[in-house]
Amino acid sequence: MKTVLCYGDSNTYGYNPSNGFRYPEDVRWTGRLQLLLGEDYRVIEEGCNGRTTIFDDPLEGWKNGLGYLRPCLNSHKPVDIVILMLGSNDLKETFHASAEQIADGAATLVNVIHSFTREKQGFPPQIILVSPPQIGEGICFSPFYGAFSEDAIVRSREFPKWYRKAAEEHNCIFFDAAQYIQASEEDSLHLTPEAHAKLAEELYKVVRKL
Repeated sequence: MKTVLCYGDSNTYGYNPSNGFRYPEDVRWTGRLQLLLGEDYRVIEEGCNGRTTIFDDPLEGWKNGLGYLRPCLNSHKPVDIVILMLGSNDLKETFHASAEQIADGAATLVNVIHSFTREKQGFPPQIILVSPPQIGEGICFSPFYGAFSEDAIVRSREFPKWYRKAAEEHNCIFFDAAQYIQASEEDSLHLTPEAHAKLAEELYKVVRKL
């Protein structure tokens, strides 16, 4: 059985923009990916609302993705595939981060995955580095407006360029989520059930090619 670790933020957790709760397992892209892959794979959901790549949130510093990454990898070893989708929360105004800096943060996580798994399980997993979906045009009407500004829209559009570069430089498979899905109109950040289904279908194709 192959282990697929999905490491991400609220869109991996399955945050429902219509009510602030969590989508059911069979709606979340991780759960749908498990159904598509079948019993030869074990898909592990490791999504956390507000998680960043390497930035410490001034109010909730424990949401730094770097801090939990090593314990997570060690808990679930051996890990064969990591689907890494982080960066949207790095667009918050408090971090003042460019798209290039955010992609560099994701690359830092990739390097940790490579080095730590070589030490702890004897081989590195294959990594699918996902460039997150764009921030929606209606962010100024979102309940998350203030934490995010209109400038986040512009920077999120630059994600594919820099994430592709990071993937090429660090031996990852690049996946541009914005080619297939977009944020909901309800909050311009989180995914609809239809987007979760589409993301699962497209990532399934990538995983099966591996």
